[in-house]
Amino acid sequence: METTTRKVIKNRVAFLEQKVPGYVSVLGITGILLLWELVCRLNIVPPLFLPAPTAIVTDGWELISSGELLKNLIASLYRIFGGYAIGAIFGITVGLILGFSKWADAIFTPIVYSIYPIPKIALLPLIILWFGIGEMPKIAIIALGVFFPVLINTFSGVKNVDPSLIKAAVTFGASHVSVIRKVILPGALPTIFAGLKLAAGTALLLLVSAEMIAAEYGIGAMVLHYGNLMITTKLMAGVLILSLLGLTFNRGLQWLERKLIPWK
Repeated sequence: METTTRKVIKNRVAFLEQKVPGYVSVLGITGILLLWELVCRLNIVPPLFLPAPTAIVTDGWELISSGELLKNLIASLYRIFGGYAIGAIFGITVGLILGFSKWADAIFTPIVYSIYPIPKIALLPLIILWFGIGEMPKIAIIALGVFFPVLINTFSGVKNVDPSLIKAAVTFGASHVSVIRKVILPGALPTIFAGLKLAAGTALLLLVSAEMIAAEYGIGAMVLHYGNLMITTKLMAGVLILSLLGLTFNRGLQWLERKLIPWK
């Protein structure tokens, strides 16, 4: 009976620890693309509503060769990197302050949680009124959307650091700055990166929304333009670029996380 139980436990552990080969993801994506192409080839769905992947690639190459895609992509990258960097820096800084200082926590945390649920894109007209028409409103709305999830995750990460580690550091004479830099920040990094990854999706969503509302150039503006013209192949090419942009963002954050948190 005991031997059987050990075998069951061993099998369960092996199942939990098994590694999936990298090619499985490639095969999955390839299968979906082939099925998509087949559905379009058999005309199960009209091309206007769902263009074939080959048609999307053909029109996407036309966008690349004409320089239109590059122009729109540069505009979008400028906005999303600028807004994301500003929002992340301020979010981490304020989160550390709120998590470390009980006074700051008591005063500002209720304000943060009352503002956080407001849809940030709804503030775009007000931000345009403040900053005028140009790049600044789009960068500001992205920064605002990034700021709150990063702040909240940083705050939660600081609060979850083992108090005994902080007390030990203080007991050995560490200053407030040293405690934050050598104890709190390393302990909170996994949660901070969770917030950064969450904020990356929010930044992409706000980028597209802002470009569709108030931009002449950008991937979001390009998608809206071809949607109005009912050229769905080029519309889907823009959506594909947005998907690749989000994937690249996520992979970049994962690489940075492995470098900064090797012990995770």
